[in-house]
Amino acid sequence: MKSKNYKYSQLVRFWLLTGLIMLIGQVILGGITRLTGSGLSITRWDIITGVIPPLNTAQWLDAFELYKQTPQFHKINSSFTLEQFKFIYFWEYFHRLWVRSLGFIFLIPFIWFLLKKKIDFYLVKRLLLVVFLTVLTASAGWIMVQSGLVNRPWVNAYKLTVHFVLAIFVVWAMVKTIADVYCFSSFRLVSKKIVGFTLLVTIVQMVFAGLMAGMKAGLYYPTWPTMNGEMVPEVLKEHANYTWANMINYDSYLFAPALIQFTHRLLAYILVLLTIYMFFKFRNKVEVVSKMWLNYTVFLVLLQTVLGVLTVLNVKGEIPLFLGVAHQLVGLLYFISLLFFYYSMRVFKA
Repeated sequence: MKSKNYKYSQLVRFWLLTGLIMLIGQVILGGITRLTGSGLSITRWDIITGVIPPLNTAQWLDAFELYKQTPQFHKINSSFTLEQFKFIYFWEYFHRLWVRSLGFIFLIPFIWFLLKKKIDFYLVKRLLLVVFLTVLTASAGWIMVQSGLVNRPWVNAYKLTVHFVLAIFVVWAMVKTIADVYCFSSFRLVSKKIVGFTLLVTIVQMVFAGLMAGMKAGLYYPTWPTMNGEMVPEVLKEHANYTWANMINYDSYLFAPALIQFTHRLLAYILVLLTIYMFFKFRNKVEVVSKMWLNYTVFLVLLQTVLGVLTVLNVKGEIPLFLGVAHQLVGLLYFISLLFFYYSMRVFKA
């Protein structure tokens, strides 16, 4: 590993790490918001005035009346009391406040570092990419919310997946920036093809994770290792009986949720095998920092698998909140550790 002759100050590096931690927090809050059914509780997107929540009973009743006009209230939560509404409002409000705070924490130091010439044009470009992807993610998030405010009591699964995957790309862009700022590289030339392939499979897995969440596919097959007693659900064997429109219509047909959960499980097993293979392939060929990230990936993929199984087995009409959030968090940390491992294997050129 090259010497720690950092180009950027410790303060800049700490600022970037803080940004990554807050991005992780934002993704997790999104998961909590989804699992608690809170995402449609705030029916307006007021960038400035939305910072202030309802402060008195009259304001709470006004917000509740707006929620009562949504399909989610009429079709799912029609028996909700004001206190129950406050609970789901809190998570959606906290989710939105967090992303606002993230922008605030990013913008002010960014301007200060720029004026003080603590960051150069390269880092500015990298950070502008993060900002651009963040704006895209927020826009996709609002489009997703809108899909649940007209005719349907929940957000569209495909739009949720786009929102989630864009959030993952924001994290990826920040990880790449941090890896560059911390000079992650190696003196050893080692082929990274298998790592790149594992990253590709991980991205595909995250797409299916978004679809799993959006379709609530985990509710249909709460068993393991089989899926309600079958290794391959019977509905998948009858694919010839479905039109393409029926295959993707998860509201009325079981085919899509079954296919998504089956593929999600299969990809999980593949990732476990790939990660273990990488461990034995690289453990004696990479330098100390790379080996550290390699160890993290193995630990996290095994923990993620256990959490996935426990989440499925503890489904009782709904996804268990703690296990569901833990499953999402560990999956994200696995992806981050895999990225850091990949970038730590870049050959250092003096």
